[in-house]
Amino acid sequence: MGRSYWFECSKCGYGAKVCGRADRGLNCFVRTIACRDCKELYDAVYRLKVPDVPSLAHNHRDLGLRSRSQVTSSLSRKKSGKRSVPSFQMVLNQLPYKGVSRFKWLEFKLLCPVSEYHRVEVWDYPGKCPKCGIFLEKNVIPFRVWD
Repeated sequence: MGRSYWFECSKCGYGAKVCGRADRGLNCFVRTIACRDCKELYDAVYRLKVPDVPSLAHNHRDLGLRSRSQVTSSLSRKKSGKRSVPSFQMVLNQLPYKGVSRFKWLEFKLLCPVSEYHRVEVWDYPGKCPKCGIFLEKNVIPFRVWD
């Protein structure tokens, strides 16, 4: 079970709802990153559990899907051959897979959700505000407990 917290800057008022470190749930691993270009904190998905595509070849009707491409449409490959990185919110909103017995783990680079060309770095609590550089304060109670 992962936990997201509310982090706030006492100087500039910046706030973010992030884990504040590496965290994991049953189906994904996330890491908090600071984007130098956006000057924001994000939770980036770097490992995701998905159905193994060969097992979907005969089970896609049991899943209620018209084709197996619907399962992997969010993780489609770009023209360059890279997989698009799912956003943390998209992973949290995923419904559980029904009737799937084989899964595999997909690995992703830590990328900014706004642009893959932005410069990012790993951010851990206690860490500095991406806007003004003062240490952020962490709320004691988790903002969200996710799976």
